[in-house]
Amino acid sequence: MKDGRNVSLTVVGSRTEGELIVGLLRSYGLRAAVAADDVGGQEPHLQLQGVHVLVAADDEASARQILAAAEQGGIDERTSGS
Repeated sequence: MKDGRNVSLTVVGSRTEGELIVGLLRSYGLRAAVAADDVGGQEPHLQLQGVHVLVAADDEASARQILAAAEQGGIDERTSGS
């Protein structure tokens, strides 16, 4: 990481959805994580603010492109980074 900052890429409704997005981003070699105020997943009903998908600031542009392609159905095994 250049400056060690993380940025919120998107906010989703559940930790499961966030983990799926993180897995996709990591398959492309990007650094990503989920952040939610739900006691580490033990109290999902506390996700009132949503679940944030965080990426390293210097990976943000690539992550947005990958997420946009996935939302349009343009990601498959042949285009995966792994």
